[in-house]
Amino acid sequence: MDIITTASYKEMSKVASSIIISNLRVKQNLVLGLATGSTPKGTYQYLVEDYKQNRTDYSKVKAFNLDEYIGLGLDHRNSYYSFMQKNLFQSINMKSENTFIPNGTAKDIFSECQSYENKLAQHGPIDIQLLGLGQNGHIGFNEPGTSFQSTTHLVELTHSTINANARFFESSDEVPTHAITMGIHTIMQAKKILLLISGKNKQDAFQKLLYGELSEKFPASILQTHPNVTIIADKDVLQNNRTIA
Repeated sequence: MDIITTASYKEMSKVASSIIISNLRVKQNLVLGLATGSTPKGTYQYLVEDYKQNRTDYSKVKAFNLDEYIGLGLDHRNSYYSFMQKNLFQSINMKSENTFIPNGTAKDIFSECQSYENKLAQHGPIDIQLLGLGQNGHIGFNEPGTSFQSTTHLVELTHSTINANARFFESSDEVPTHAITMGIHTIMQAKKILLLISGKNKQDAFQKLLYGELSEKFPASILQTHPNVTIIADKDVLQNNRTIA
């Protein structure tokens, strides 16, 4: 793993966007794996800013999102479809037919999961997969105990993940308890992984990622075996971390 340390969340986001943009300039039909939530939001802001200033072309780019809540329609303000539209897609020239997000309101969720895998197989592999790191080690919505061999699947969210996501909803009762997520095996097929880690609350997870054993109890540990992982971490994650001399 390569580790890039940054002074702030803002710098972390800028570095991540620069890596994506530099790869896009080399390969116009880049396939991106995208994440949602507060961690990648700054990265998307820098991508939009670059597009406005430099007109970086996304017309041939394809984007696959990691996950989507079960039960939230496209127009729900907290659906990941809405998040991606608001924070990235509507502000760049990416074609709607080239953006893929699991359908959390599909009548047959298991068929939807297989369909998503089929789309990934048709358009992939993913060139760059953007990831965040959950406090319990989850990547995507792959909670502790998820098989390393898992593909896109239905997952029941843990209490810690539900509590972490409650800040986006008016009450904790509104937070969905299930989601569709790319599986760990699916994520690991990406050619390059960018893992963004920010905040003091991620210090323990960062330690386990670097020094813990390979275990399905800590899903992110599988990244230790990927040949091309770049971690971008801000100073809050690195404080009191033994990687700093």
